[in-house]
Amino acid sequence: MGEESIYNLLPTVRQPEAKNPRYKSVFSDAARSDYKSHKQASKTMGPAKVSPSKPNEFMTKRSKEPVLPEKAPFTRPNADQRRPPVPKKDEKPVMGLKSNKNFIHTNAVENIMSVAKKPQPKYVDTPGGTTNEMENSGLVPKYIKKDNYGTVPKYLESRKKQMAEHQKNYEEYIQQRLQKGALNQIAAAERQATLDGLKKNWEELHLQYQGLSVVTDTAPKKARKERMEAEMKQLEKDIDTIEKHKIIYVTDNF
Repeated sequence: MGEESIYNLLPTVRQPEAKNPRYKSVFSDAARSDYKSHKQASKTMGPAKVSPSKPNEFMTKRSKEPVLPEKAPFTRPNADQRRPPVPKKDEKPVMGLKSNKNFIHTNAVENIMSVAKKPQPKYVDTPGGTTNEMENSGLVPKYIKKDNYGTVPKYLESRKKQMAEHQKNYEEYIQQRLQKGALNQIAAAERQATLDGLKKNWEELHLQYQGLSVVTDTAPKKARKERMEAEMKQLEKDIDTIEKHKIIYVTDNF
């Protein structure tokens, strides 16, 4: 208890404590504007906008509870593989069973008659001795040991048969045209003479082409060069056609 004093009867006015000004960072405005400029949807605490549900689609009682499947009788997966039950105390086992089998002789015969197991072929591919099976490594020749290896495929045989039929039909058509006199076969000497003449013309044209000016600065030079190139190309095409076909037929209108 304090001592009584007349000064305690007078009301005292408390002076408010002076507080320091609140701290404010000088970078707060810059940080706020930078945060607002980089703000995107669904990158804060939840999505930015959530569409409200309809008034008639309100949440009902126990609507969020998981729906369990219907109850089914439980069966163990190995129910059919159960061991026989344990014998009861009043059940007596069968006694006096003996076997005349000579296990030593039987094991010896089985080992003698058995075939030795061949070791699995493997290969080592690391300095540490890591082994791998050679069966799927690509080092074992499998395809050359197949029954159909080296045989002609069926589609090639069918294609060859079709080509033979087309050739036969073409020869029959040519024979019919020859009998009618609409086609004449060129002799081998005439064919060779035509081929030699085409080659000679190509050589002469090629010699003239090599004598052309390198710079084609005028329209006549350019036109002459293009004309000679077209003629040489046509001669090459004709020579190739005659060399490919040994037998040539010419119509009466040729």
